[in-house]
Amino acid sequence: MESELKIERRRIQEAGQEQLLRFWDELTAVQRDSLLGELRLLEPRELREHCHRAREAYVREKSCPQRLDDRMCPVPAEFLGSVKRSDQGQLRAWEEEGLHQIAQNKVAVLLLAGGQGTRLGVTYPKGMYSVSLPSGKTLYQIQAERIIRLQQLAGEKHGTKCSVPWYIMTSEFTLNPTQTFFEENNYFGVQRSDVVIFEQRMLPAVDFDGKAILERKDKVAMAPDGNGGLYKALADNHILEDMEARGIMYIHVYCVDNILVKMADPVFVGFCVSKSADCGAKVVEKAYPAEPVGVVCQVDGVYQVVEYSEINPNTAEKRNPNGSLTYNAGNICNHFFTLDFLKSVAGTLESRLEYHVAIKKVPYVDNEGNLVKPVQPNGIKMEKFVFDVFQFAKNFVAFEVIREEEFSPLKNADKADKDTPTTARRSLLWQHFRWAVKAGAKFIDAKGHLLEESSSRNPELEDPPVLCEISPLISYFGEDLDLHLNNKDISSPYILDSQRL
Repeated sequence: MESELKIERRRIQEAGQEQLLRFWDELTAVQRDSLLGELRLLEPRELREHCHRAREAYVREKSCPQRLDDRMCPVPAEFLGSVKRSDQGQLRAWEEEGLHQIAQNKVAVLLLAGGQGTRLGVTYPKGMYSVSLPSGKTLYQIQAERIIRLQQLAGEKHGTKCSVPWYIMTSEFTLNPTQTFFEENNYFGVQRSDVVIFEQRMLPAVDFDGKAILERKDKVAMAPDGNGGLYKALADNHILEDMEARGIMYIHVYCVDNILVKMADPVFVGFCVSKSADCGAKVVEKAYPAEPVGVVCQVDGVYQVVEYSEINPNTAEKRNPNGSLTYNAGNICNHFFTLDFLKSVAGTLESRLEYHVAIKKVPYVDNEGNLVKPVQPNGIKMEKFVFDVFQFAKNFVAFEVIREEEFSPLKNADKADKDTPTTARRSLLWQHFRWAVKAGAKFIDAKGHLLEESSSRNPELEDPPVLCEISPLISYFGEDLDLHLNNKDISSPYILDSQRL
């Protein structure tokens, strides 16, 4: 132990981070072993550069926030597809192409699930969260069942058996709980061999003086390296080799917290393939000019996502002659990549990605060894974003979808005014209610009287008149529901699943 300590002390001194060992004499043998194991993973030069980079980025961000107004232009019309502005024939053609690729086992989905549910107020991964649907299903179960149904749709259409592999990127915080949850639930019916769970890297949190923070006397405060850590994680865990061995050519990447996400959406996949895109992004129309979402656009002729904080209000409010917002393509972290593109990024291009600064409240131990939970931000977390690679695309496209059909994120506890369990639940139930209406269902109250729908209802503030939940195993996106619901009397709550057929 003493020889190991000397080595680590020398390495930590080389990195300029001697404070990480200041409680050494107070640690038990187990704690010392744990801390040394953690420090061995921190290469001195990289740790020194990381802490310096964090400090410099924090100072730069604080003194001179970047503004990109004069360098921006919107996505050219020829590279922007749209559900609303495309006719049904074109949408069907894209869907046909997507289903064809899925049926040939060329499409995979990749879930970004490394973040903690801190804002949501839970200590477990978001995918394990239930928003209190009538069925009680979690986000993970909903997504798993959509994959199963999509495989069925593509297989039936092309007379084959196919699979959509599900790659799940976790972090130190979410890996073990996610693995255990899937095992306990028999992978929600997805073939075990088609679920690949892997882990992204972690980076030390740094204080405003450029020093790595101790979370406990025996533990460095670590955080995932952002969802842009995907590209290093793909290389670290040999994921691209696994995809290549399976014959995968196209990958749909998405975030865990969107309850309406269409994994491997055949329309989106088909659109991107038909455009020979190597990189694509789903977007939604911004709800209002000041909505704090990133916008997909060009900066100096290169595609990227510009955050709301990087532009002035006048730019955000700029409009086209038809009255629509000029910068209207709201990013929803929903992307298409070819395998060849991901191989080039993971191979040589990832090192060119810049880190972003996130100022956070990081629990720490003070000089007396007391645990402190700060009420104000005290630390810097450095992260890369998954969309930072747009700049490397040779053929980038964006595809606009309808927000109420495809985007309702779960980020905050119910005390917040948006992106909560309540808003997510209502988004899904209203979607299923619309599907049921279109399929010809009849809605009745507790006394058996026919209900008439009121157009004055607000989906964000009210539940639908009848709580109707449709299992993804029955319908991926509203298809074939007339077989089950036409002229059927439905009272609240109603669950349409395979057990009820």
